[in-house]
Amino acid sequence: MKAIANYHTHTRLCQHAQGEPIDYVEQAVKEGCTALGFSDHCPYAPHFDDFWPNVRMSTDEAPLYAEMVQRAKEAAPFPVYLGFECEYDARYRSWYADELKGRFGAEYLVLGSHWVTDGSSHVYCPEIDSPALLNRYIDQTIDGMRSGLFAFVAHPDLFMRGWKEWDEQAKSCLSAILDAAIDLDLPLEINGLGITRRVNDTSRGMRYMYPYVEFWELVAQSRARVICNSDAHAPSDVILNAWRARDFAGRFGITPIDGLPELAQQA
Repeated sequence: MKAIANYHTHTRLCQHAQGEPIDYVEQAVKEGCTALGFSDHCPYAPHFDDFWPNVRMSTDEAPLYAEMVQRAKEAAPFPVYLGFECEYDARYRSWYADELKGRFGAEYLVLGSHWVTDGSSHVYCPEIDSPALLNRYIDQTIDGMRSGLFAFVAHPDLFMRGWKEWDEQAKSCLSAILDAAIDLDLPLEINGLGITRRVNDTSRGMRYMYPYVEFWELVAQSRARVICNSDAHAPSDVILNAWRARDFAGRFGITPIDGLPELAQQA
């Protein structure tokens, strides 16, 4: 089996994953890896650190995260990159650019659109239960895509975990994300972690929560770029889930990209 890359990797600092970067490197060496990117859930500005604090590192832990990844870089026989997975909020644009990239040295950022801003609340996207709120979520996601800050869109079909049915609303919303990805030449991610989750029983039969089959059928018919990643939350998944994502892509004749252009430019 040939070596492959993975650019979606978490660590214990997000509080819902296991292991440190060096643990993922050691496993990736065993299984065959060409490049490994760490993209743990980003901290927010100190005054916003209480937002979903149980699923992300704190601002104070970001230097430790950078140090951990640096140790992994030094131990790895392949390139290792420092990144963050981020939700997008236009009010904090300077935080992504000046702090995550500038202060903490992120080499790339991932748009992981997990929630939608609803007044003073932030609703987890699988819990969206109205077309109006789903439309707002899609608009917010596309705003993030247009920001120019992100290397790819992680699990663009994550909201199907709760929406479940491939109805006209779901098709319209995911078609809008696909159109934006094509216009912006921004890769969409097939997420290997979603393949390991329980499946949903839908009117069309059993479906992965994500990646959602009907959406990727549309992607396969387009000229959108696709990246396959693990979304590893344990070292044992770091390459295995990336292969699961590639196997899924192969069902639709999708050839994923091998690397991230911005990282190639840095080399």
